[in-house]
Order: sequence, then C-alpha cells, then structure tokens
Amino acid sequence: MALIAINSMRFYAHHGCFDEERRIGTHFTVDLSFETNTSVAEVSDNIADTVSYLDVYQVVRREMLVPSHLLEHVARRVGEAVLQEFPSVDSINVKVCKLNPPLGGQMDSVSVSLHLAR
Repeated sequence: MALIAINSMRFYAHHGCFDEERRIGTHFTVDLSFETNTSVAEVSDNIADTVSYLDVYQVVRREMLVPSHLLEHVARRVGEAVLQEFPSVDSINVKVCKLNPPLGGQMDSVSVSLHLAR
C-alpha cells in the first residue's frame, strides 16, 4: 500500500457564504493524499498500473469549479469524486484552504480536512 500526495494545488474559485465571495471569488489551495496499492507499478514502471496524478488533479479542478457555500461541502465533493472515479483508491485525505478569508482579522487561511474511506 502506498500513500500518494498532491500538495498545494492552487485554484481561484467562488466558494463562500457571502454573496460577494461567490460573485468575486478568491484563492484556495487543496492538499490531498490517498492510499492505493502500487505494487504492480513499482515493478512495471508503467503509469497504467497506478493512479495518475494528472487524472486526480483534473477531478479536483472540476470539483473546485462548482460553487459551494461551505468548505466542508467542497472537501466532501472532492473526496467522493476521487473515490468514485478511481476504484483502486482505498482512502483519501482532503484539505481545502481558503486564503485570506473575510473574517475581519489578520490570518493566512481557514481550512477543513476530511478523511474518507471505502
């Protein structure tokens, strides 16, 4: 079993509870890691024998384009979409960060992390 991670994917998206956030948009990052059996790919050196990072990125990108009110909802959609599209993924950790959130104070980000498993 291997843990594959894609870190700090950056997106400009329209998630948030405030109308202005959904209209104007803001910056987000997504970190994810997933467990999958890579024993065949470890020997074959063939991308067809593992989960392609590019394909996973495309799923995350697609889900980030769909506006949501809550980061919790975004993280759940991302995790469920990856599990659905890649049957060899046994579990996934997803962290969605909103950069510079409009909370009236100085902070880098807010985030939600979820763990989903089959």
